[in-house]
Amino acid sequence: MRMSEATPIETGAAIEVAALREALRAFLRESELVAQASGLTPQRYLLLLMIKGAPDGSESSTVTELARRLRLAQTTVTDLVRRAEQAGLVEREQSATDARVTQLRLSAEGERRLARSFRAHATEREQLRAILH
Repeated sequence: MRMSEATPIETGAAIEVAALREALRAFLRESELVAQASGLTPQRYLLLLMIKGAPDGSESSTVTELARRLRLAQTTVTDLVRRAEQAGLVEREQSATDARVTQLRLSAEGERRLARSFRAHATEREQLRAILH
């Protein structure tokens, strides 16, 4: 039987989802503050984290992969990468297997700033992980 759109949601379900959304928002806000304290914009922090945390363990990524993972337009990611590169946080290198592909890696400065932000955010990650499990 399909529930009608007019059927009210259960209060317990609403409380559970609201608590999850509250925890996610708190985590994201704290992440923004930690990034800024480490001299990163929230967008650059996320960019560095996505490169370092590449699913294949390579600690590198392409603009196309980043656009997919960040759910942003490729032009937006290209601009974000360009600014991060100008700031000395990201380096480009040609793929060893395909000359048409450019891999992005963190520079030493990018590694340093990401590590500082990442470590400062450990407690919040554990709190969110506990809520999700």
